Amino acid sequence: MPEREPAGERVYRGIALAGGVAHARVLRISQGEPEIPDHSIPADETERELERFQHALVATRHQIQEVQRRVTAAMGAHEAGIFEAHLLVLEDVTLLSQVKSLIRDKHRNAEAAFNAVASRYASALDAAEDEYLRERAADIRDVASRVLNQLLGLSGESELSRIREPVVLVAHDITPSMTAMIDRTKVLGFATDVGGKTSHTAIMARKLRIPAVAGLGDASRKIQTGDYALVDGHGGALIVHPTDATLFQYGQIRERHAALEQRLADLRDQAAVTLDGTRLILASNIEEPSDVAAVRASGSEGVGLFRSEFLFLNRSEPPDEEQQFQAYRDVVSACAPSPVVIRTLDLGGDKVFPGQQVEANPFLGWRAIRISLAHTDLFRAQLRAVLRASAFGCAKLMYPMISSVEELVAANQLLESCRAELKSEGIAFDPTMEVGAMIEIPSAALIADALAPHVQFFSLGTNDLTQYTLAVDRMNDRVAHLHCPTHPAVLRLIQMTVAAARRRGAWVGVCGEMAGDPSMLPLLVGLGVDELSATPAVIPAAKFLLRRMRTSEARDLADRALKLSTAEETLRISHEFARSVAPELFDAGK
Repeated sequence: MPEREPAGERVYRGIALAGGVAHARVLRISQGEPEIPDHSIPADETERELERFQHALVATRHQIQEVQRRVTAAMGAHEAGIFEAHLLVLEDVTLLSQVKSLIRDKHRNAEAAFNAVASRYASALDAAEDEYLRERAADIRDVASRVLNQLLGLSGESELSRIREPVVLVAHDITPSMTAMIDRTKVLGFATDVGGKTSHTAIMARKLRIPAVAGLGDASRKIQTGDYALVDGHGGALIVHPTDATLFQYGQIRERHAALEQRLADLRDQAAVTLDGTRLILASNIEEPSDVAAVRASGSEGVGLFRSEFLFLNRSEPPDEEQQFQAYRDVVSACAPSPVVIRTLDLGGDKVFPGQQVEANPFLGWRAIRISLAHTDLFRAQLRAVLRASAFGCAKLMYPMISSVEELVAANQLLESCRAELKSEGIAFDPTMEVGAMIEIPSAALIADALAPHVQFFSLGTNDLTQYTLAVDRMNDRVAHLHCPTHPAVLRLIQMTVAAARRRGAWVGVCGEMAGDPSMLPLLVGLGVDELSATPAVIPAAKFLLRRMRTSEARDLADRALKLSTAEETLRISHEFARSVAPELFDAGK
């Protein structure tokens, strides 16, 4: 039972997960744990119990795959990829062998055996100092709950499926799979006792654009279903029984946001031109053909990064040339005459190639262009598919993770061979299709002069460039604070790349998160980039900022930044510059 708190407005402070304001009656999700039977089984029934456990794993896998399918349809393949972590739990050899040992050797029933092992795993992750590992405990509990429901014969039907009117959810925790099933017309916002910004639940809340707050301690024990509550997704607060004054204050915040959203919408068909006439291209990063609708709605000028690897994930066999061609053609023709930059396969690292062995350091291992050049049949099928799609609009090709001239030359030779094949077969393609290389490894930036003669453009992947330059894994909470794209070394590599491209007549784009951050965007303009590509949702704000600033002032900003010695100083002056020209973008939530 929740504890009763005094009447009147109560404010619970936590962590802002997803921006926005929501006000409605509370639905408190109790999340009562089912009683887990714990008993011995006769020795002659162990094989039957192991078989029952195996059936539960298979059924859970099918259940999670169905969630993946629904999330892919609603949000995209990238967000559905979150559930790969859940599927991997079902394949964890160590975890499963420990469960089977308890069943076979200790004669424990499957429910008790699995619950004991899964709980121990989750508790160990909870105790980790690394926030990223702590957040993965939620994934284990999510999967464990599904397996146990299968073993217990429970439907596992969520309270979310029975919501009939708009509510604000309050719970101790909300799992990623629960978040995936949220009906945005019924759930206006949610607040939880636990969780953080790196959780899969937080990532999905931001994608769904549902105001969300986490880290509220024991707030769920003090709030009852039927209470009125306001979720402040900007400031990270849950306000129960807000006063009229509080509602008025947040009403003004909503109005400011609505007014800003309308101003951004009015710019949809306007060009991204600075006050002193510099024309930039604002493009979108996408993962699948269904994302094109968001590209159009955002006012993007095409696609600056089509992550083709998402066509290869969650399937036992890679897509063949025809399947790839159809996907690329759909995007290229839908965006025409605007360009679509298709990045060739970037598997490896955190996206495992089918059959690939686990590596001690996958981000420094066998990934991206290295895989493509090793699997030439696979690579040729992709190159042919992209070339064929180029006949239906403006397609451009981009190689990921280039670290040497040799890699670039080898890739281009395969591309030329595919062009010759298609020509001899009488299959149409654009013979002038531009080819580019991603600059995301320091070695590539340092030899940009040598790479430039082999391409028509560079695309800076600032996420990986920062990671490799600073030796920082941004998903590791112990060092994530060191992942700073405004670090002097990163800025100098960007400057070096742009200068090399200029000397060779190539253009330069940026497709990392830096391109979508208003605080850093002026720096990139000042450093001389030609194109910025980010998630469609941030394009309107980027265009608003660009149309209110002067390139000459951005160049002065970049010159100042290149003389600074710390990332913090650079970020501060860039943020101050951005806020001075577009304060509405930074003050709307206040």
